Amino acid sequence: MEKPWSGRFSEDTDRFVEEFTESVSFDRELALEDIKQDIAHIRTLLRAGVLEEEEAKKLIEILKEIEKDVKEGNFVWRSDLEDVHMNIEAELIRRAGEVGGKLHTGRSRNDQIATDERLYMKKASEEILGELKDLRKALIRKAEENIDTVLPAYTHLQRAQPLRLAHYFLAFREMFLKDSERLLDCYRRLDELPLGSGAVSGVDFPLDRFFTAELLGFGRLVRNSLYATAERDFIVEFLSVCALIGTHLSRLAEDLILWSSEEFRYVELPDKLCTGSSIMPQKKNPDVLELVRGKTGRLFGNLITLLTVLKGLPTAYNRDLQEDKEPLFDTVRTLKGSLRGVRKVIEGMRVNREKMEERAGNFTLVTDLANYLVEKGMPFRSAHRTVGALVSYLLEKGKTLEEVTLGELKSFSELFGEDVTELFDPRRVADRRRTYGGTARQEIERMLRVAKREEGIGEPSP
Repeated sequence: MEKPWSGRFSEDTDRFVEEFTESVSFDRELALEDIKQDIAHIRTLLRAGVLEEEEAKKLIEILKEIEKDVKEGNFVWRSDLEDVHMNIEAELIRRAGEVGGKLHTGRSRNDQIATDERLYMKKASEEILGELKDLRKALIRKAEENIDTVLPAYTHLQRAQPLRLAHYFLAFREMFLKDSERLLDCYRRLDELPLGSGAVSGVDFPLDRFFTAELLGFGRLVRNSLYATAERDFIVEFLSVCALIGTHLSRLAEDLILWSSEEFRYVELPDKLCTGSSIMPQKKNPDVLELVRGKTGRLFGNLITLLTVLKGLPTAYNRDLQEDKEPLFDTVRTLKGSLRGVRKVIEGMRVNREKMEERAGNFTLVTDLANYLVEKGMPFRSAHRTVGALVSYLLEKGKTLEEVTLGELKSFSELFGEDVTELFDPRRVADRRRTYGGTARQEIERMLRVAKREEGIGEPSP
């Protein structure tokens, strides 16, 4: 087929160039967005007097037929037509005749692709926001089930202080809530229409861009035609937010991988979300979580790929920008799958409360012994040294904190009294953290009420 730019060239395009430069093998993922844009552009051309009523009606009808073929998988994609735009336009011309050639009036593929991408990303953002909300709800439900489950928190992967398991799940709920807020903020900048910017400098037809924006559901217009076609910062920001969401998913996955190991045995993952070994019959592998952890590297890589493409480009459109699509598509697919996988694990896993609580005592409680001495009047640094010496003594004797006698405690400080034994109960220790956002039961119950209200979760029916 004759290229749309063939009038300038004296030779046919080399087959290698066609194969090397084609993008339809991946950008056809934007086909529905492209058709939606085409229809809006036709209506804008009609409003501008570039098309007659019957011409516009005919083109829109044929585009809807093409849309049906695309959805049903009956559309034939041709690599020699380069990209999604030229494939759809060529088919429109084939079916409509010469009038189909009017579609590209007042438009360049430069503002066309930027518009398709923004339409695609708005939809993808809404889907990711939905997945994030579903995951947060799953975390809230798991937190409600485990208000009274106590386990040791870990810093430096060493047992630190006791906390309620609900507090842990609510911590990740906060992370994913902040991720949603970041994505919504990104969406606000994404919600701008580039169409009508032409190749670089605007359009010399009287196109009402505000009308087009209304048809396509954009809240605002991109205000500068050069910026509209030259920049991909909106994709960079989106990929950055997605990479951070992946980071949070990976950290949650890492915890659950550790907790499901024989060494921890804090949680039992659902069989249907695990796999076995081809050689070791006893194995139950947390493959979903491991892949979530691994796929986060792809999210990082996609962000770095686009930043690297952009960093040295001269201003205005360059063909290098073709390389923005595959990282974008891959990130959307990868992140949606990862969010869904982690949610399913959270919903289906079983908590081993006994094992968690077995390890929530002993030296995780000694910070409160130091605070006890402070409450009796000892400066904190002195209390820290005193309790540190007690820990060293217990380690030497092979005893746990719960096994220490009052006499032994008094040998380190006469300030220890019989009431100190209350601090040997991990739940009581957790409940001493009554500050806003702490792990006391009453504070967790308050945070749960807030979280359920924010997520629109009602009380269960009796």
